Parts: sequence; C-alpha cells; structure tokens
Amino acid sequence: MGVGGIFAFALLVATGLGTVNTWAQRISFAIATGPSGGTYFPMGQMLAGVISHPLGVDRCSTVDVCGPEGLIATAQTSPGSYANVLAVNTGRVDSALTQSDVVAQAVAGKGAFKTAQTHLRTIAVLFSEDVHVVAANRAKIASISDLRGKRVSLGALYSGTAITARAVLSAYRLPPKRLRLSSDSADSAAQKLAAGQLDAFFFVGGAPVPLVQRLLAEGRAHLVAIDGDGRKRLVAALPGVAPDVITAGTYGTMNATQTVNVQAVWIVNDAEPASIVYGLAKALFNSANRNLLDNGPPSAHQILLNRATLNISARLHPGAERFYKEARKLQKSYMITPR
Repeated sequence: MGVGGIFAFALLVATGLGTVNTWAQRISFAIATGPSGGTYFPMGQMLAGVISHPLGVDRCSTVDVCGPEGLIATAQTSPGSYANVLAVNTGRVDSALTQSDVVAQAVAGKGAFKTAQTHLRTIAVLFSEDVHVVAANRAKIASISDLRGKRVSLGALYSGTAITARAVLSAYRLPPKRLRLSSDSADSAAQKLAAGQLDAFFFVGGAPVPLVQRLLAEGRAHLVAIDGDGRKRLVAALPGVAPDVITAGTYGTMNATQTVNVQAVWIVNDAEPASIVYGLAKALFNSANRNLLDNGPPSAHQILLNRATLNISARLHPGAERFYKEARKLQKSYMITPR
C-alpha cells in the first residue's frame, strides 16, 4: 500500500467507516500540527500514516514497521507551536509538532511562558525549519528595517511563528509599535498579502512552504533576508535558533536568502505509556519506512536516526530514550533537563 493508501485507510478506520475486529484494542493517538497550508499538517499526516497499526494492513504484518497494534493516529490542525506546547503539557493532546526555540522557552519558563512547562518530553528532532519573512513586491521592503510603518502579520497569537517573529524584531531593534501589526494565521496572511491588504508576514516552516511557494511563483512576493548584526544578536539571545540560508532554487528562480532556522520537534506528554512511545520511535526509524519518508513532504527526508536526539530542548520520553539506547544513537549532546 502506498503512502496515500496508508493515510486513507488510517482515516477510514479513525472515522469509523472501516471494519475492525471487535476484539482488537483501539488506541487513539493525536498529533497536533499547525495551519493546513503550512508544513506541520502534511508532516503530521505522514507520521500518522507511518505509525498507525490498524488490523488487516499488509505492511504492519512485519514486526516494528508500524506502531503498537491497534494504534490509530490522526493529525489535527492547530494555531501552531505555542498552542501545541500548552496542549501537550496539560494532556489535552497526546503529542504535537513544535519549534525547538519554543520548547526551550517553555521548559525554562521564560519568554512567552510565565511558568515552566514540566510535562513536555521529546520523541525526536525531525527537521529544520526556516524563518520566512515574506514581503509583497509592491511594498518596497528590502530589509527587516524596511518593515517600519508597514502592515505586518507576526503570525497567529498562539503560534510559534509569533514568538520567533517578535524575537527577530527585538534583535533588529525595531519596536513592534513602529509597525502596523496583525495576528493573522499563515493561511489568512497569505490571502491578505495577495489581495493587497498586507505588506509582509512572518512564517516558520520547512522550505519550501506551500503557501509561500504560491505567492513567489505568482510574482506577488519575495523573501526578506535575516542577516548582519541583527541575526547575530538573535542567535545569541534565543536558544534553539541557528544561522541558515534558503538555497537558490528552493523557490523556483529565487536567489539564496540568508535567514535563521529552528528545529521541528515531536513532543509528547510525560504520562504517555513508555511502551507506546517506544513503539512509535521504533516504527518511525524502521528502515522499511525510509521510502515513505523520502516520498513524503519535502522536509521528511531530514528525518534521520543520526540527528533525532541532537540539541534537544526537553528531555527524552523514557520510551524514546530506551529506543535510542538500544539503537546506540543516543547523542553525546543529548541535553538532560530537570524532571
């Protein structure tokens, strides 16, 4: 069964339209993602397809290719990383995709978080996400400083993008009050920019981001660089952020653009059974699933066992830690944070 078939079957069972033996234990497992037009939602759909283990699927007859037997995973849209962290920490959702810089602030109880979020655990570091500053061609914005006085969306209120965007403005010493700010979701911001109702917006996602790609391909927008002293101050001030470049050709004929990146992290509540999380990690990195990852969303090719525990911001879940120890892939740089 192909990737699309796996997704369709998992959804079929999850919605009760399929036929499942009544004696089989059904384990529901949710993955909170982000807006439908971003990178998290299709990535969450792919992860759900890889780990779901409904009865009768041929690929799951091979040991450890799928998650625990009876597990049905579903990807859910959400406002983004900030909301996802809060939802996982309180146990309102089983797991979520989120940004490394947001997790670092959450664990420390700093920045956007008034108190430490103590129930966050890591399953795996998945892929890099670039900070995109998308500007309308008609707005004559060539640098971050040119955002002054412009209509700019920093991202939805509960998104990781909003947290990172404010850090960018601070690093460039550009007070938010000097901009005409809004808090549109990524989908809404893209629509408003195309309609001439917005001059620029921030979005954090694995390049190429579909909604950004459309705007650039239509000749409506361009990317603004994050570089120079402002970038140096940003990297120094915000854990989980590193210099990066969106390479030439990532978005059609666009030239290389300097920026910064964060890591997309799959987190889970600490109360999730170790046996479940162990099975998820084992299925995700089973070599038999490599083809599904390589043919999934563009950033999925970065999901590699060798980088799964690099520079994590919240300690590993015991189930995941067991898997990495058995695979001898527990990195020396694995950060142990307070329980």
